[in-house]
Amino acid sequence: MRILVVEDEITLGKTIAEGLSEFGYQVDFSENFKDAEYFIGIRNYDLVITDLMLPGGSGADLITQTKAKNGRTGVIVISAKDDKETEIKMFKMGADDFIKKPFDFEVFMARLEARLRFGGSNLIKIEDLIINPDEEKISYLGKEIELKGKPFEVLTHLAIHGDQIVSKEQLLDAIWEEPELVTPNVIEVAINQIRQKMDKPLNISTIETVRRRGYRFCFHKKD
Repeated sequence: MRILVVEDEITLGKTIAEGLSEFGYQVDFSENFKDAEYFIGIRNYDLVITDLMLPGGSGADLITQTKAKNGRTGVIVISAKDDKETEIKMFKMGADDFIKKPFDFEVFMARLEARLRFGGSNLIKIEDLIINPDEEKISYLGKEIELKGKPFEVLTHLAIHGDQIVSKEQLLDAIWEEPELVTPNVIEVAINQIRQKMDKPLNISTIETVRRRGYRFCFHKKD
């Protein structure tokens, strides 16, 4: 999962970003509105964590831009403001959570992970197929499937996005730490591994290739 941290208090921002990286998240960090706006424009995030008051703009505007691009992206606002009116306003603008400074990092991480859960649970269940992102495990009809690393992350990302078409560029941005340093064919390699280890031996279909547009999760049993 890819997360954008936007915080002009550099020490705090880097602490959050480094902490999230240690938990295994792909993290980008920005200390001003302009850079954050640029990141949101070119990359796809599962979550944006933003301060309210930023050099060059407002975290409130980042909420609007993030949700306009992808309504499924979560936004957590962190702010030194502790008045009820500000908090209510942020929720009305589309924020998914509002955390007041200063905060305990362990509590912060617990709230973040709660926001990232799929449908209230990390388990993704589609008929007889179960994907467990936390433990990097997949089972079908009670049998565990050996699929790890990037292919697992690609499958999970597509499953989370349901029947949406996800482009190669979006998959690279969401899964690879430095997507600009790898070529799009790594996606094809990951998709091929998924089909070799799951589709063929289990006689199922998991991913549809949509020509010139990308890929879509499409689990079904073959006849």
